[in-house]
Amino acid sequence: MITLANIELYFGQRCLFNQVSYQINPGDKLGLVGKNGAGKSTLLKLISGKIKPDNGQISFSKGIKLGYLEQDISENSTQGLIDYVVSGKSDISSIQDRIDQIGDILATNPDPNPNLYDELSELHITLDMFNAASVQEEAERVLQGLGFKQTDMKRLLSEFSGGWQMRAVLAKLLIDNPDVLLLDEPTNHLDIHSIYWLENYLKTFKGSLVLISHDRTFLDSCVDKIVDINQAKLQEYKCNYSQFLVRKEEMLEQNKREFQNQQKDIEKAQELINKFRAKKNKAAFAQSLIKKLDKMEKVELAERDNSKIALRFPKPERSGKVVLSAKDISKSYGDNKVLLTSDLEIERGQKLAFVGANGSGKSTLIKMINDEINYEGEIELGHNVKLGYFAQDSQDELDPKKSVFETIDDIAVGDVRKQVRTILGSFLFGGEDVEKKVSVLSGGERTRLALCKLMLQPYNFLILDEPTNHLDILSKDILCDALRNFEGTVLVVSHDREFVGQLTEKLVHIADKRLKYFHYGINEYLEKFGEQYVPAKKQKKGDADKGTDESGLSYKELKKLKNRVGKLERDVAKYEEELETVRAQLALNDHVNDKKLQERAYELEILIENTMQEWEESSVLLDAQS
Repeated sequence: MITLANIELYFGQRCLFNQVSYQINPGDKLGLVGKNGAGKSTLLKLISGKIKPDNGQISFSKGIKLGYLEQDISENSTQGLIDYVVSGKSDISSIQDRIDQIGDILATNPDPNPNLYDELSELHITLDMFNAASVQEEAERVLQGLGFKQTDMKRLLSEFSGGWQMRAVLAKLLIDNPDVLLLDEPTNHLDIHSIYWLENYLKTFKGSLVLISHDRTFLDSCVDKIVDINQAKLQEYKCNYSQFLVRKEEMLEQNKREFQNQQKDIEKAQELINKFRAKKNKAAFAQSLIKKLDKMEKVELAERDNSKIALRFPKPERSGKVVLSAKDISKSYGDNKVLLTSDLEIERGQKLAFVGANGSGKSTLIKMINDEINYEGEIELGHNVKLGYFAQDSQDELDPKKSVFETIDDIAVGDVRKQVRTILGSFLFGGEDVEKKVSVLSGGERTRLALCKLMLQPYNFLILDEPTNHLDILSKDILCDALRNFEGTVLVVSHDREFVGQLTEKLVHIADKRLKYFHYGINEYLEKFGEQYVPAKKQKKGDADKGTDESGLSYKELKKLKNRVGKLERDVAKYEEELETVRAQLALNDHVNDKKLQERAYELEILIENTMQEWEESSVLLDAQS
């Protein structure tokens, strides 16, 4: 299907791929792994044709269709969301483009070619055969699975943030059903339920899949072969990622033994050569040993990743038994309830996670605890509690003028100051990297540095909002190990199931705008609640389940519902207009640090989201009565 033959690629003097040959076959489910900079994303760019090899050839089976999702996307489409995704169905899209082209000709040409009418008729028949209406239903199903709401379908793609645009690009690729799907970190901008949905979608994908992911559970579920990029070569393992780790360790140990044994043989042979080469009666023997060494196929010592170092938090001061107590807390924006009256208690030493669908209020609740927004009820920290907070934008608060070393050295105290370089090494800042300025670091590097900074301060209660974003598997393992051994209390929101499962012992499920404890692991949680976030295909009229309540609304109830829908529409327009004004004010230099404006912008975003959700539910109910 796809054949790589003797591929070579150089970046300056560095050889990224050296005489690499590999074949991707129909139905292959491959996971690309390797340390940072090994060339995983570059290999996908080579296969997709984004870049060309310096030497070698990549060949494709005739008619093969590729779908490629890059980490960094740039979409400037002026289309609506659903139209953009449906346009990914290349067969239908090309037919529709030709129909539009003929329509323009017929509209402007007073004497068109009669054959155009025949062609137009045939195109419409072909379009009907493709069942374009069902494609739109499929597009909506995929978009909802990736976290979009029904009310999002008519919105312009340009209105969405970069993370949501990435979801739209992914939906467009899935709709096109390519022969080979190339996915570079597809879970980066997905919540835990969307990841669960995508995982189940890819399990039934019939084409070939080449996947790069730092989500261990996702890799294990979606691939059955691992391709390890190491020392400019590819090594295939016919297993999932967890099994690969075991097999690679066994291979490395065997390689180490073979290398050591060969080195002993070489040293012994060299001793004999040095001993006998000057003696006439032994010179021939020495020469035979020299020829033997020259012909010997040398065992290369496989490169090990020794960057992981055990890291521990400084021992925090002991807090009271109850770290946090929240009573009768709720949050509303106008008529919209984000959180109904709930209680929450967190005890010393607990490791727990907030879980729930996208938009359920996890980040809102964290902002309430951190006293960033107003709320109803009482939230109190316990005796001697020192709260440390990692927000999703914490990396933006680092001083861009400082170096990596200075950032950590400035807060290190006591014996920790002697270990700054070791600590930075455990977060993959080694050698000259520690002298880099924060301003030149990548997003992932800044996230690692912000986490490292948080860990070295004397907090005994840590709140972490998506701390694993942009972290690779090694970095996540380091963080998870450190947090497990942390003697304080941890509250986390994360879309990474492996991270949540390894770290936490209790989940707080946010559903129906209330807090509910869930005393099992993340996998049990997804088995119980995950399916409700995977939308079923839309039913056709007359195909409703027999058990559905078909009772209609009274005239009075129907009128009230219509009025409610109208009010919600007006509210959304009002909130969006105010949000636009607030954002314009924030864009001015003299308002850049205005916390009241920032809080109002956040409130308006929540108001719009919840109002649109209520509008959607009310509209569906109203449509059902017509």
